[in-house]
Amino acid sequence: MFRFRWNSNFLAGVLNSHVIDYPTPSNLTYAWSFGSTAGICLVIQILTGVFLAMHYTPHIDLAFNSVEHIMRDVNNGWLIRYMHANGASMFFIVVYCHIFRGLYYGSYMFPRQLLWCSGVVIFILMMATAFMGYVLPWGQMSFWGATVITNLFSAIPLVGGAIVEWLWGGFSVDNATLNRFFSLHFLVPFLIAGVTIVHLALLHEHGSNNPVGTESSVDKVPFYPYFYVKDLLAFFGLITVFATFVFYFPNAMGHPDNYIPANPMVTPAHIVPEWYFLPFYAVLRSIPDKLGGVAAMGGALVVLFTIPFTNTSEIRGPQFRPLFRIAFWLLVVDFLILGWIGQKAVETPFIEIGQVATVIYFAFFLFVIPGLGLFETKLVNFEEGSR
Repeated sequence: MFRFRWNSNFLAGVLNSHVIDYPTPSNLTYAWSFGSTAGICLVIQILTGVFLAMHYTPHIDLAFNSVEHIMRDVNNGWLIRYMHANGASMFFIVVYCHIFRGLYYGSYMFPRQLLWCSGVVIFILMMATAFMGYVLPWGQMSFWGATVITNLFSAIPLVGGAIVEWLWGGFSVDNATLNRFFSLHFLVPFLIAGVTIVHLALLHEHGSNNPVGTESSVDKVPFYPYFYVKDLLAFFGLITVFATFVFYFPNAMGHPDNYIPANPMVTPAHIVPEWYFLPFYAVLRSIPDKLGGVAAMGGALVVLFTIPFTNTSEIRGPQFRPLFRIAFWLLVVDFLILGWIGQKAVETPFIEIGQVATVIYFAFFLFVIPGLGLFETKLVNFEEGSR
């Protein structure tokens, strides 16, 4: 009885300190609601995924028909499947907004370096999970997308061929591949949930950043009842957009070729991944060399880890950094261009546009972020010296 009471008090204390009385900067905007909505998306994906797994058959001869069985014969199966498919897109939309918000407001700066890096780990795990999930319906784009992407590992010197055979479970994309991807697609979301808990712990260690970028322990209010209202409104906004796609445009963000059963003997005219992979797919295709393209695509993700350590600016608030604001919005436009290029055919002028956009993407992280900080420091010192 004593142990039960102690555990209850302990859990109540954790809930109170990390949710109810959690000190929140009083000037937070709705841009800080993307984190909580991302957590809601993760819960939706896990729950709908568990229910789909009850009826899905991970076998190349049965997978496509089992998805159709879910859609046609399982009670509300169409709803669960559309929620899961469109939920992946909603998840990525929210996370992309969350990442760009953090980038804009300097959430990667000291003392939140580990917080930023843990978020990047979650993003990479999301991409891996989404790719494996895209294979499971075993449609044309599923099969050929898996073939193209897994073949990229063959570019790695010495061990590339062995890695590809291990991913395939044989000498081609076949039943063993589908089983492996299904198992990992089911398990990795729980790993994401674990890393998310670490992410939240790191967030609460130093507290949330704020639009001005100042560090203060004075100008804060309890999360409840002040800030939860903003999160609640963001939740209803997410549900509204989510429901609109599920009920009215359920296939708008999918590829029609995936409603054709996989056929290893017929190659689609144009193989493209899901829309949320397109910017990185464009980076891959912008390099004519296979190994170079794989390295560039991987580097486009790894470079996100470097931001907290290459940043040289001591100013968080973007309103005090006019040059950074210009560079940031150029990055946003460049990222959208990469997404547009990723779905185009590999031909002129799309090749050249993709190459220029790739250079701009890497230049922002490797040169603009460290260079702007040094320039701002020198500018401040010059102004102080001239007074």
